[in-house]
Amino acid sequence: MRTFGVEEELLIVDPKTGEPLALADALLSGHRMAADDAPDARALETEDKTVYDDDEMGLSAELKLEQIETQTRPCLEYGVLLDQIRAGRTLADRAAQKNGARVAALATSPLASTSHTTPDPRYARMLERFGLTAQEQLTCGFHVHTYIESPEEGVAVLDRIRDKLAVLTALSANSPFWNGVPTGFESYRTQAWNRWPTSGPAGIYGTYPAYRRVVTRLLDSGVMLDEGMLYFDARLSRNHPTVEVRVADVCLRAEDAALIALLVRALVESASREWRDGVDPAPVPTVLLRMAAWQASSSGLSGELLDFGTFRPARATDVVRSLVDYLAPVLDEQGELAIVRQGVEDIIARGTGAAEQRRVRDKAMAGSSPEDLGLGAVVNHAVNITMRGAMDLSEVEAAPDLLRVRQS
Repeated sequence: MRTFGVEEELLIVDPKTGEPLALADALLSGHRMAADDAPDARALETEDKTVYDDDEMGLSAELKLEQIETQTRPCLEYGVLLDQIRAGRTLADRAAQKNGARVAALATSPLASTSHTTPDPRYARMLERFGLTAQEQLTCGFHVHTYIESPEEGVAVLDRIRDKLAVLTALSANSPFWNGVPTGFESYRTQAWNRWPTSGPAGIYGTYPAYRRVVTRLLDSGVMLDEGMLYFDARLSRNHPTVEVRVADVCLRAEDAALIALLVRALVESASREWRDGVDPAPVPTVLLRMAAWQASSSGLSGELLDFGTFRPARATDVVRSLVDYLAPVLDEQGELAIVRQGVEDIIARGTGAAEQRRVRDKAMAGSSPEDLGLGAVVNHAVNITMRGAMDLSEVEAAPDLLRVRQS
C-alpha cells in the first residue's frame, strides 16, 4: 500500500463578518515561535514558500495573506489521514483564534474582499508578471501526494490518470461564490485557477525524459518564473517521490477530503498496474480533457459530466459511481471499497460543498435581508463544519522523517 499525504489551503476569516483577513504572516509567526521551543524545530526553505515545521504538523504561507496551508504527514491508512487532516485544521484554527480570526475550508471567498499578496520576492515577481491573474488569485485547493517508486512510474501514472481527474473536481466542488456574487459554477476556483498559463490538463508524455523536455521547454519560454509554477492538474513533485494531484477544491468536510485522497491513491495504483501490464494510456485529446474539467467545474454533481470512458454527456452521479467501479479491485484489495462507496453516496445524498453553501445562503436570505446577502452565514457555517471532529494534536500519529510529504 502506497503512502499518501495531503495539503489543504484554508481561508482565514473574520468570525463576525465572514470577510477574509490578511493574517497569514501573524499566524505563521506565532506558530514558528511555538515551534522554536522544541529542540528539533526547523524552518524548511523551499523555492515556493517557507514551511514552519514543529515535527508534528506543518503550516505554510501561500500566495495570499488571507490563506494558510496545512500539510499532513505521509500515511498508510484512511483513519490516520483523516485524523491528520482534522489535526491540521485544528492547528491552523488555534493560530487564527490567537489573532481574533478563524479558518474555513472554502475554495473561494463568498464575500467580496481585496486580497493581499504575501510579502515575498517570488510572489512580488508573480504579481508584476501576471497582473490581475495573480492579484485576484485568492483560491484554496486540495493537493494529494501519492508515493511512486521512480520518475518513470510517475510519468506512466500521469499519462493514465489524466482522463479521470475531472470527476474529482466535480466531487470536491466547493466554490459557488466569488467576491459576493453567485457564479453559476460549482467550482469557480477551477475557473479562476485555470487563468494561469501552465494550469489544467496535460498531454501524454510517454517517458520521463519526454516529461523533462516539456518542463524545460516551458521554462525556456520565459513565461514561467520557475518550475514551481508548473500548475498542471497532476505533476511529479520536485522534492519528494510522489505524484501530486491538484484538481480538487478544498473540501468543506474533513471526511470528504480523506475520501478524495483515497480515490487519488487508488487511481495512482491502478494506473501503475496498467503500465506494468502494458496497457497504453487512453489517447484522449487534451482539448477534450479541458472541456471535461470545465463541465465538472460548471455542474459538479448536479447535472451531467463527460464520461471518462466515452467523453459523452452522462449523469454525474453515474460517472462518479463508474469511477468507483473502475477502482474497485484496488480499493477492495486495500480494504477501502466500503469506505469509498459509502463516502461517495454520502456526498451524492447531501450534495457537494457548493450545494451546501447555497442551501445555507438561501436559508439565511429567507429569514431576513442581510446586507451581505446571506454570505456571512455561509462563512460561519463553513467555520463550524471545517472544525467538526477537531483533533487533540497530541493524539496524532507521527511518521518517519524520511517519508515526509511537503509542498513541491
